[in-house]
Amino acid sequence: MPNECIFCKIVRGEIPSTKIFESEKSLAFLDISPAARGHALVIPKNHAEFLTEMNEEDLKDLILAVKKVAKAVVASAGAQGFNVIQSNHKIAGQVIPHVHFHIIPRKASDELSFAWKHIELDKEEIAAFGERVKENLE
Repeated sequence: MPNECIFCKIVRGEIPSTKIFESEKSLAFLDISPAARGHALVIPKNHAEFLTEMNEEDLKDLILAVKKVAKAVVASAGAQGFNVIQSNHKIAGQVIPHVHFHIIPRKASDELSFAWKHIELDKEEIAAFGERVKENLE
């Protein structure tokens, strides 16, 4: 997959991009189909399709890059806030099979919405699910 992956090709310089940050393990560039002016993507240089597949060293570098890029994007866009979006698997909206974080600067005047319909759960359901999660932690 890494040879065909569009983000891996960007890392290797085979596809042009507007790079805005680079570390030893991470790369950030502007999205070519942005949701807002300044919409950036932050990716690990090592190919991983899902966040849960990443090694801890790459993940630490990546999240620090997300923090640094988010601060710079917000300042550069004159935004009042930002969204960080990271999706895993097609069902969750992942389009490119390479881990990536979207940083989307937000302004009061934008028309973006990331709202969802809330579901009703009682306290017992929440507690039972919490226990199942704890049993599955590695």
